[in-house]
Amino acid sequence: MKQEIFTFGDSTHGFFLYFLSIIRLSNLFIYHLYMKTFFTKLFLLLTLSNLFFVACKKSGNEDIPQNNSSYVTNLLEYKPAPGQFINVAPGNMESANGILGKNTSLVSLGAWGGYITLGFDHPVINYPGKDDFIIYGNSLAEFSEPGVVWVMQDENRNGLADDTWYEIKGSEYGKDGYIRDYQVTYYKPSTLNDNIVWKDNKGNEGVVKRNNFYMQSYYPEWIKEDTYTLSGTLLPDTNIDQSNPNYIKSMPFAWGYADNTVGGDKIDIDNAIDKDGKKVELTAIDFVKIQTGILADMGRLGELSTEIIAVEDLNMP
Repeated sequence: MKQEIFTFGDSTHGFFLYFLSIIRLSNLFIYHLYMKTFFTKLFLLLTLSNLFFVACKKSGNEDIPQNNSSYVTNLLEYKPAPGQFINVAPGNMESANGILGKNTSLVSLGAWGGYITLGFDHPVINYPGKDDFIIYGNSLAEFSEPGVVWVMQDENRNGLADDTWYEIKGSEYGKDGYIRDYQVTYYKPSTLNDNIVWKDNKGNEGVVKRNNFYMQSYYPEWIKEDTYTLSGTLLPDTNIDQSNPNYIKSMPFAWGYADNTVGGDKIDIDNAIDKDGKKVELTAIDFVKIQTGILADMGRLGELSTEIIAVEDLNMP
């Protein structure tokens, strides 16, 4: 009886150990399969999360590629008013192209109304409560030549500045001498030595005077018409002091203009206004136009003319 019991017990023990081995192998297989599936799912989850994060980040930055320039990269138009620097540096097409990118060139816009239109290679985002871009000029502490700033959003996304221009409302808005929808027509002189006559839409007229320092033509040579008219906003000339002809002062305005303060002029897109003077809501802008804002003869210094060195986005990611 003991022998039979022992034999039965030994066989049962062996079978039991074999059965346990099968279960352990099965568990290991199931565990391996589970872990493989778990990590596969985890990998897929992390990948999808990363793609979602990138997509959200890209959308939040208005599709701005990381390799874009913070400076303007496109010259769309350069149409200066007549002036002593026109047709030579810094008042020619080469000078206008010279301010693109991170360059340190200089371009003159001539007398009142002369302008340059520039484009970024990305939308400049309007961040609430922050200045959005900066315009570098060559102003001095007691001699500025303020220019009116205009901005445009490329609403139709065709890369052309053919949508709506909005003026940046500066500190002189609404003051005496501030005039919107102002126009000046410039007349090509009969001879090289003649002053350039101008007439405005308010019944006034005058001349852009020649001087003995710059002997070239002051009328833009690439403009073939005998007259051309410039339109925009006229700023007051109350900042100019010519009481001492040997030391003429043109003090900077408080804010909101180009070539106005030493070190550059920061511009907030939130200050954009429409043709009726009402605030506009712009999420971003693509183009900037800068225009000489004051019509003034500065005596021996010649006409007041806004000059630009560079334009830069302040908030590139």
